[in-house]
Amino acid sequence: MEPLAFHHHDHSHCEGDVMHRAEALAKEQRLRLTPVRKRVLEILLEAHKAMGAYDVLQRLAAEGFGNQPPVAYRALEFLVEHGLAHRIRRLNAFTACMHPGEAHSPAFLICRQCDSVAEADAAGVRAALGASAEALGFTIERSNIEALGLCPACKTE
Repeated sequence: MEPLAFHHHDHSHCEGDVMHRAEALAKEQRLRLTPVRKRVLEILLEAHKAMGAYDVLQRLAAEGFGNQPPVAYRALEFLVEHGLAHRIRRLNAFTACMHPGEAHSPAFLICRQCDSVAEADAAGVRAALGASAEALGFTIERSNIEALGLCPACKTE
């Protein structure tokens, strides 16, 4: 799982590939990817950055999809619930899942300067956390691993 957000790449290809996988997954799982849900995913895919619900809502409203908060929140909730987007709790924002349909256990690397977000493989971190929790008799039901720092571009500025 390479954190594309921090490396030069063909973003239009990356965006198109993820969208194609998301549409195939929705079809396979018989999910209804409505025009609003699809557009919200496209908005999240346009940049490797976390976006707040109101930022998404502004874009939707400007494109004629409505300007009521539930429009954005329902679409974002659907995308998160079905593994097409992730919620970045630290920023109270959302980012597109770059690996829809794949079993993965990401940690989110968040640039504190530009808000770029990358998914990094966190299987080892989660295994260590699970072992520590188990040793204490604790059962983890949900975890969200987020790391704040500087991306390569912001670090060199």
